[in-house]
Amino acid sequence: MYPDLSYFFHDLFGTEVDNWTSIFKTFGVFLALTFAVAYYFLKIEFIRMEKEGRLQKIPIKNPESSNTPLKEGLINGIIGFLVGFKIPVVYQQFEAFKSDPAGIIFSSEGNWMVGPVLGILMGLYYYFNAKNRPPIEKNVALYIMPHQKTGDMLLLAAISGIVGSRLASIIENLDAFFADPLGQLFSGSGLTIYGGLILAFILVYRYVKKIGIPPIHVMDAVAPALLVGYAIGRMGCQFSGDGDWGIENTAPKPDWFIFPDWAWAYDYPRNVADFYQRGAKLPDCVGNFCTHLDPPVFPTPIYEIVGSLLILAFIWSIRKKIKTPGMIFFIYLVLSSFSRFFVEKIRVNPRYDLFGLEWSMSQTISAVLVLIGLIGIFKLRGQSNKPDYTIPDLE
Repeated sequence: MYPDLSYFFHDLFGTEVDNWTSIFKTFGVFLALTFAVAYYFLKIEFIRMEKEGRLQKIPIKNPESSNTPLKEGLINGIIGFLVGFKIPVVYQQFEAFKSDPAGIIFSSEGNWMVGPVLGILMGLYYYFNAKNRPPIEKNVALYIMPHQKTGDMLLLAAISGIVGSRLASIIENLDAFFADPLGQLFSGSGLTIYGGLILAFILVYRYVKKIGIPPIHVMDAVAPALLVGYAIGRMGCQFSGDGDWGIENTAPKPDWFIFPDWAWAYDYPRNVADFYQRGAKLPDCVGNFCTHLDPPVFPTPIYEIVGSLLILAFIWSIRKKIKTPGMIFFIYLVLSSFSRFFVEKIRVNPRYDLFGLEWSMSQTISAVLVLIGLIGIFKLRGQSNKPDYTIPDLE
């Protein structure tokens, strides 16, 4: 496993572990890659729908009415203050920052001289830069294409997705949260995907509806992006060993399982989830992460990676053939939730007694989403393509 990039470079080049590259946590690197690849898939789907006439240009407000010099100066001044406030602390406590970036960033420590100075300088620069810009002609209709809003949608989805995932994980592990509230709140591991998906769906749905993009088409466009993003995110779980694995598996590999031994049972050497306190020490190990699981467990991230990529291949192959808006999304909802439901049976997660069923929270949500997906498919079946191009009044 690679808790951070220093361990990856150690295996690749033989460099020291826990050096300055350890500030780049493996899970965080894959999380960034998740959003980058999802952005690409979502954008090309929007462009395809625009060429097919399913999405049309949308009006935007004149930037002069919202991006005033004062507003730009204040926003960038705040950003400058935060950067100047924290950078000196990061430099002075770099060793602590390498092992716990979130703990340093979200602490109250900072430099009260550099922060205000940099904030004022950046605020003044952007204020006068905006003030001296040539004015944009007023009362002119401005339009953009939906794919040009991909970045805004993804930023909103990223922030709300991370917040929703973290909150859902805290709800599932309240004991750990009460024992270490700040550590659990700002932890990079232990994200419960459904919490993020639900919150992101609600906020992005409201956003695209407000700016005049038919949400039903966005739902179809986002399905492939969600699948590839989920697969890459689970790669982050697998390569970092963040504790998102299955239950103990000491059973011998059956004859029908044609894949390698590590895909059946894996001990996650150098995993980042040392807080489980169930790991055995690795012999002759150098570095801060020197445990492995004993006994081994089901490597559930691998199963979810394979499942997501198979569903992605299927969705990608039918997306141009199905013309009914919303159908692709509901098919995605059924297949992905069905896959998650069965993987949850062998994952480490708290179980709840619901009507005599010992299900995890994710299993319960999966079952509900499968039902919603089936209802959606049934209601849309046989409908023709009826795009909604209603444009809201922006005045």
